[in-house]
Formats: sequence, structure tokens, C-alpha cells
Amino acid sequence: MELREYQKKVLDKLSEYLLALNEQKDIYDQLVEEHPELKSDIHFPKKAWEKIGRNFYHEASNGLGEPVADIYIKVPTGGGKTLLACHGIDLINRLYIRQQHGLVLWIVPTSQIYEQTLKYLKDREHPYRQLLDISSGGRTLILEKLDNFNTNDVENNLCILLLMLPSASRQSRETLKIFQDNSGYTSFFPPEDAYKLYEELVEAVPNLDTYGEAGTIYGKLPLTSLGNVLRILKPIIIIDEGHKAYSQTARETIYGFNPSFVLELSATPPKNVNKLIQITGRELNDEQMIKLDLHVTNKSSVGWKETLSESVAMRDKLERLAKKHEQNTGVYIRPILLIQVERTGKDQRQAGFIHAEDAKEYLLKQLSMPQDHIAIKSSDTNDIEGMDLLSRGCPVRFIITKKALQEGWDCPFAYVLCVLAKSQSEVAMTQLIGRILRQPYARKTGNKMLDECYVYSFQHDTGKLVSGIKQNLESEGLGDIAGRIAVDEEENPGYERERTIRYRSQFKKFEGKIYLPVFAINDKGVWREVSYQSDILARVDWSLIDLSKLGEVSLGHKTSTDEIVSIGYRGNALETADRSFHEYYSQLNIEYIARQLLDVIPNPWISYSVAEKAIQVLLDRFEETIISSNLVFVMEELRKRLDQQREKICQDIFRQMLTSGTMKFYLLKGNVNCLLPTTVKVRSNQKLTHTDGEQLQMSLFDCVPKEDVNGLEEEVALYLDKQEKLLWWYRNISQSGYRIQGWKPNRIYPDFIAANKTENDTYNKVYVLETKGEHLSGNPDTEYKRELLNFCSARAVEKDWDELSLGMNGSKFIFTMVDELDWCNQLNTLIETI
Repeated sequence: MELREYQKKVLDKLSEYLLALNEQKDIYDQLVEEHPELKSDIHFPKKAWEKIGRNFYHEASNGLGEPVADIYIKVPTGGGKTLLACHGIDLINRLYIRQQHGLVLWIVPTSQIYEQTLKYLKDREHPYRQLLDISSGGRTLILEKLDNFNTNDVENNLCILLLMLPSASRQSRETLKIFQDNSGYTSFFPPEDAYKLYEELVEAVPNLDTYGEAGTIYGKLPLTSLGNVLRILKPIIIIDEGHKAYSQTARETIYGFNPSFVLELSATPPKNVNKLIQITGRELNDEQMIKLDLHVTNKSSVGWKETLSESVAMRDKLERLAKKHEQNTGVYIRPILLIQVERTGKDQRQAGFIHAEDAKEYLLKQLSMPQDHIAIKSSDTNDIEGMDLLSRGCPVRFIITKKALQEGWDCPFAYVLCVLAKSQSEVAMTQLIGRILRQPYARKTGNKMLDECYVYSFQHDTGKLVSGIKQNLESEGLGDIAGRIAVDEEENPGYERERTIRYRSQFKKFEGKIYLPVFAINDKGVWREVSYQSDILARVDWSLIDLSKLGEVSLGHKTSTDEIVSIGYRGNALETADRSFHEYYSQLNIEYIARQLLDVIPNPWISYSVAEKAIQVLLDRFEETIISSNLVFVMEELRKRLDQQREKICQDIFRQMLTSGTMKFYLLKGNVNCLLPTTVKVRSNQKLTHTDGEQLQMSLFDCVPKEDVNGLEEEVALYLDKQEKLLWWYRNISQSGYRIQGWKPNRIYPDFIAANKTENDTYNKVYVLETKGEHLSGNPDTEYKRELLNFCSARAVEKDWDELSLGMNGSKFIFTMVDELDWCNQLNTLIETI
């Protein structure tokens, strides 16, 4: 499954922290070995946090008093938390724990999320499971709390134990099975009569649940419970919707499992957490992950049946569009209408309340909908259990519910929400909003109606309704796009619908004539925009990769340990369960190494050849056991060297193509990414204005959506609007506007485009500006963009832009990076040259 840009950003940041954590852990272990009394005084996760440039860190310790990293990732609804969790497990194991096997405790908050996650992880064809299998070398076990497992399972597999939060949030030994004695876990404990070994185990893991008393004949004996097995194994803990696990009982129980690492993912992190990175709703929308805009129709003068009829009509219209889309593309979409009622219980069908059976009866008898098109999802009835709602063979088009789909339910085909509940709490009433936001296949269709979602309600205060929707968007981590709500203006005249705007009257003469250059390639006599995958990466000669210096790395001769404490006993002697890393990798697995390189070398055959060559270089200097014990470090070094050389080769290919004339910095007639748009969709109640309320005067369009700019971008926009030497400026549309493809995979979407002002109210200079916040200053991505923009400026000087008769004769293009710390001075200097 291809990662989106924001997902790559999350994993890059996590990798950065894990590498720092690994380094600080080594320092900590050495200090504690020499000075055991410092065990609780040095918090190495905090030091790693500070090393990557972060300040506030909330310290946590496990049940043994050891420092534990507890990291939070904020990802909005629809952002792929499960995918990130699977990648996170791989990174934690590779970069920090340094093993492929062991136990992961995966905690989810609700039965809905539990069933869905379990289904995905058990399906060997699902991308989530495939990620885990790649990470474990094909040795993955998915477990539930009633499944017994033994030491051999944990020593030879990546074991994922899925638990619901109530099962993991301890109440008492008597009420929760996870803490009860179970003969299925005896392999993790000494033989029954080995009381001395029991004593040593309790001393090594003092927070085990025990029975009996110290000093008696038998002493304190640990329960053979799943809870105690977790404490012994020190698992990685993944917490889905981590904000639900912040009661005192939940935190004590989670840390009491003695985790080696805690990774939490949620759309709404609580205060005082170690938030490693925050993904915004805007980033999801830019990556085509969600349906926006959200259209709200609030009927103020009709009953629930008319409201339901209108929402059904909208669903039917969407299905007709979906069928046309399928005919053209082969992509199947079956729009689903969610119907929220007031009652679902068998004995609750009483006058005055809208019951699920009322809605179903109306669909069947009045609207003549087929029986199999309708499903009810409630605590009593689950018509969609075991159903693949995305399957072409599934007939369901209407799902009636009250609360059962509020969290964790995932079906991108859900397009329309009909709210028939007349709750006084608009916030509670709109909790199903998040269920209709996901974009099918995480890819826009190009049909506006199929890329947006719809809400119908009746007899509600519109202001409170919209406020409730916004609050629920915030609870889904999408607060920054809450402005993308369009309310039907006929029913609610106080709100404005989305409208199409065009160029300001004084700029009409430029409409459809403002082109910007892109790197283009001559493909069989036709010039087209260059593609990284097919035009640059495909030209890489992997035989040029030089791995000779890989043999110069320093590999430690001391075998590293897995730190799985007291995992198993053999005979009557207690063995330390710290198993050497090289013992696990008794033989180097070239296939496994090659799979880890596929994101760098997309061809599996070439990847295998490179992995084989790399290991041979190392074998010329090191023994196989030494390479095996340092395999995580070896793979990271190999990936780093491959990344660097691939980038250098791609840059050379890029320059050679320009030199040879195969590629040009070109104005492509008819290319929508070269031409500034002639229309933009906006809402006037979301306009960007000056701080004193003054309207924008020089923006190319007469409106700029406020939600489309961050703090620095807003400052730059308002600055440009006040410059007398400029004629116009334009806020480029991220992920869909003007873009530049360089020698790296990701395209650049500059933030602003501006033009100078000449005597006859035209222009001959175009400025292309990319802004970068202070926190991104100096990082590799920023420096690459800076180099590429400078490269564009240099190429632009050499061109005669009138060669395609596009009316750009004599125009000069200037590309530049604007840094937050010095943005005003940079722009002043730039504009002074006009």
C-alpha cells in the first residue's frame, strides 16, 4: 500500500526519534550497569526527545520502575491509523528493540474497532497483514485474549495480541480473565516444584500478581495468568484511540504490563502527552483521503418522511453518477445512506419517537426499496455482520442505526447521512459525521458530487446544527477544515453555499493566459510533463551503486540481546531469557533484507541482487554471526547509502536529460498544471481579510479561502496584497495546482505566485514562492526544494517563452524559497528589484 506524503512524514519523524532513543538507551544501559542506583534517575526517552529538538516531555515508567517511551501521534479520522501502527511496529522492532519477533499488545477501545482490526490483521491478503509479514519474515501470529501461546511462539514469531480497552483496564483479578490463573501459559513459568526459581522470578519482576506469603514453605508464587506473561515479556504496546485510555486505572494497568515502548494514535490527543507529530485535516484532504465539501440541508418546515425521501433521492442521484464513473473507469462505488433514528430496541417502538422499524417500513412501503437494500445496525440487530460492504455483490444501500456506527465503523461508500433524531444536543446528534468522510479508494473521482458528502436533517436550529457538526469534526481531528461546511441557502438564508469565483475584473484580460513552466519530456514527438517513476527512476542503472565502502562500517563484536526477561525455563535451572540477536539470525536471510529495500529499489530482482552483493562485501571482512548480530544497523546503513546514491544518480539523470534536450523547462500548452485556473470554488464566509477587516485588493481572484493558509502563509499573503510594485498574486492550490517535478519522488507545489506591475498594467516578471516554517529550516526536504527552485530560476533565464505563442513573450520567472525567520526581509529585497 503506497504511503501518502503525510504518512511518510509521520514515519520519518518516528524513525528519527527511535534512532535517538536507541542511542540514548545504549548510554543508559552502560551507566546502569556501572551504577545500578541510577536506574530510576535517568530518563533516556526524555533525552532522546530533546535530541530531536523537542522541549516538553511527560515522563513515564513501567511497573519495574524503568523509563519507558510513550509517544503520541495525532492522526485525524480517515488518516490510516492502523496502517501507521503496522509500520510503527516494524520501525520500533528494527530501530529500537532490534528484533523481528516478540510480543505486541494492541489495545483498541470498542468492539467495532476490535472486530474490524482483527479481520484485517488475520487476512493474509490485506495490506496491513502483509506489512507485518514483511516485518517478521513471514512469521506473524494474530492472537486474542483467550488464545493460549507459549515461549516458542514468542521466540520465533511476531505475536500481535489484540485486546479491548476494558479487558486491559484492570478492575480486579476476580472479574477480568486476563489476570486470572490459566494453565495455557505454564511454559513462561518454572516447573511447579521449582520454588527457588519462582523466588528468583518474583525478584526479577516484582510487580507480578502472586499468591502465598514470603517466608512460608512455598513463598510467593506468581499466577500463571496472561497479565503476568505480559509483564514478563515487556511488550510493545499500541493504543488505538489513545485518548480513551487516560483514566488513572487505564494508565496504571498499561504501564503495569512493563512495556518496552508505548505508541498511541488518536485524532484527539489529551493534554500533557508526548505528541511527536500532528497531521491536519487539510493534509488528508490534499491527499484525497476524505470527501469535502460537507453539504448540510436542514429542513425547517417538513417532517421526517419528507427529509428521508430527499436524502434517498440524493443517494439515488449519486448512484447514477457512480455507475457512469464505473463505465468510464472500471472503478466500483455504491453510495450508502446512513439513517440515524431515535429508537432501535425491540420494545421501544412508541408514539413520538422515530424507530428503526419506522424508517425501514417507509423505505419498503412508500419508497419501494428492495428488502435486501436495507440493513439495521444496533445493539440488538446487526444485519451487516460479516458483510463486505465494498463488494460488488453486496446489495446494501441503506443502513439504519442510532449509535452503533459512531466510532470505528469504516465504509468509504457511505456518502449521505440522514439525521432523523430530534435530540436537543446537536453535538450528540451529529456524531455520525465522521462515518461519511472517507473517500472511496482514497482517490478523488474527478466528479465533484462523488468527491463530497451530504447531511440531511429537519427541525433543528441551523446555527446549533452547524456548531455541532464543527465540534464533531474537531473530535475527529478535522477541526482545521470545519469551514468546509456548506449549508443549503434556501432553507437557511443566513448561510452561503459554495460559489464559483473568477478573476477580478481588472485581471480578466489574463484569464486563461497565465502559464508557468514545468519540466517536460519529449515522448514520441509529443511534449508532456516529466514523471519521476517512468522517466527518472526507470532510467537508474543500479549497477552503478557502489557498496565497496559498506565494508568500512564498524560492527560490534559483542552480541546484542533482545531483553525478553524470564521468557522460558529449561529443566530445573533458571535461564536468563535475554536471547542474543545473532542467535535469532542464525543464518542471514537475503530475501528478508531484500524486502526491506523495496521502498528504495522497487524492482524485487534488483533488490535481491543488491542485498546479496551488500552481504558479500560485509562477509569479506566480518563473520556471518557478527553481521547477524548487527543486522538492524547493517540494514539502516545499507538503506542510507542506497538512498544517497539513488538520489545522486537521479539528479545526474535529470541534468543529463536537460543537457541532451530530452527534457526542457517548458510552457506546455493545454497542460492544466501549467495554466493557472480560471475558476475557484469558495465560500464568502471563509474569506481571508486583513486584520482590520479590509478586503483583499490584489489577489488574482476576489476571494482566498481562509482555511487554505497557515499562519506564515497568511502573513505572506497579506504582505503581498499591500505591495504597490505588484500587479496581482495567487494562492496556489496544494496537491492540485501548479507543480514542479524534480529529481526526487515528491512534486513541489509552491505556495504563491505573484507578478510585477508595469506601466501599462501588465507584467513581465512572475515570482514563484515557496514558504517554509522555522521548524522545517535546514532539513533535507527544505534544502532540496531550495536547490530545485534555484535550478528553476537558472533555467528560466535561458528561455524564450514565446516559442509556443502563449503570450508570455519577454516574461521572466523567478523561483525562490521564503524562510519564516527572515520572510519579510527576503520579500522586501525581492520586490525592491522590480
